[in-house]
Amino acid sequence: MATTIETSTLQVTITESIVLNGKNKGDTTSVNIPSIKEIMKRTVTVTTTETNLIYFPSNLAALGSVPSLCGAFDSANVRYFRVTNKDDTNHIMLTFIDEDNTEFRIKVDAGQSFIYPGDNAGGVVDTMKANGSALASGLADLYLCTVDGDTASCDVEVYVATA
Repeated sequence: MATTIETSTLQVTITESIVLNGKNKGDTTSVNIPSIKEIMKRTVTVTTTETNLIYFPSNLAALGSVPSLCGAFDSANVRYFRVTNKDDTNHIMLTFIDEDNTEFRIKVDAGQSFIYPGDNAGGVVDTMKANGSALASGLADLYLCTVDGDTASCDVEVYVATA
């Protein structure tokens, strides 16, 4: 069966809007991400127990899958990945784990978003390193993103664009 889905360009626009001392200090920046053919947008409830959010294998067919709230995406095809904390009180913690099993963790406060930018040509392959000598070593593939809530369950919106 031949696909009838045409690729399209995802436009991501970030706008900061503020006036200080009567002067506009806001800004807008945009980027176009070409050749997107699949979007996944999902809202999930996360608990205070660390849970796999998204799995990024280098080969979906060969590796199978790791149980995760939002599924698995071929690491070479992910071009854009956003997680938004929809809770109005509690923060969430995102942990990004690479193929070398090194990881970094980041707090995303209530109402805030975290954007993990995929490489325009290579997805999330060779996009992170999180060990003590990260500056002296090459990059590795993003392999897994986990999530957990602060003190209560939180709703989290996940948006993934793939080529």
